[in-house]
Amino acid sequence: MTPNRSPSIMRLLASLVPGDASSLSLVTAPVPDPEAGQVRVTVAACGINYPDVLMIEDRYQFTIERPFAPGIEIAGTIDAVGDGVVGWSLGMRVVLQVDHGGLADFVVADASALIELPANVAFETAAASLLTYGTSYHALRDRAALRAGETLFVLGAGGGVGLAAVELGKMLGARVVAGVSSSAKAGIARKAGADVVFEYPTNVEDQAVLARLFATQCPDGVDVAYDPVGGMYAEPLIRRMRQGGRYLVVGFAGGIPRVPLNLVLLKQCALVGVFWGAAMKADPDGSKAMLRELLQLLGDGQIAPPAPTIFPLERGGLAIAALKNRTAVGKLVVRP
Repeated sequence: MTPNRSPSIMRLLASLVPGDASSLSLVTAPVPDPEAGQVRVTVAACGINYPDVLMIEDRYQFTIERPFAPGIEIAGTIDAVGDGVVGWSLGMRVVLQVDHGGLADFVVADASALIELPANVAFETAAASLLTYGTSYHALRDRAALRAGETLFVLGAGGGVGLAAVELGKMLGARVVAGVSSSAKAGIARKAGADVVFEYPTNVEDQAVLARLFATQCPDGVDVAYDPVGGMYAEPLIRRMRQGGRYLVVGFAGGIPRVPLNLVLLKQCALVGVFWGAAMKADPDGSKAMLRELLQLLGDGQIAPPAPTIFPLERGGLAIAALKNRTAVGKLVVRP
């Protein structure tokens, strides 16, 4: 292992018991050493994402042994290199995704997970972009095959993945209709390039109200729907789908919807699942190539995410709470 001068103790924002963000505790633990094929990264920034909400509440796809730190999207510098690792050295700037552990001073990961970070992309920008832009680019390019001139409807367009979908949709030549949950989020969606921005209610129980609202905003229908919200919004949005449309199931911030499948038949549209984490595991080389392309677009200024809101490690729970409560505007980043 390449020697280093790291401290022996690190801080981490740990989940000790199942619960919401208030259950997290700032604790200390020994700094882990990388094993063969691994590297240790000094965490400069960690993006906050909805899986962080789910994993601390034991609602994620798999249960993690406690104590653990949430945080799956990391940017930082290599601090130590394990045996057998080639092509990576101390001080290199990298981004990576991990199963958990990002809300800490250090993280250990397989060297195969690393992507070199261009010098002109800030750590905070990278940590705010890897998952959101990766998810949205995979959704629009690979799963929906979005074409120039099509109408893209983005639900939850004021959040991290929604804003990325708006910007990437415009880059791909679509007409973008952006739905946001508050007036505070409308301006940021317009700045991202949306052609139409409107506010939808967050406490509505009558789907007919949503159906009329969506019909007003998209009178000619929708070719591709990008939905990270779900809940009461899914069925009214499916009613706006055109023949041959693709409804992208991205997430369930508003709850898991019950969709009458006769609508899918009548509309002759497709429900398309988007699971970026599974796609990365199924095709790691292709996924990393796509992420390198996105980082190049960031470095060249062809995509320009809004500056994230920064939290220190000891206040990282507030970032997770803001995401759960849907009060976050854009992306949230914790900076140890």
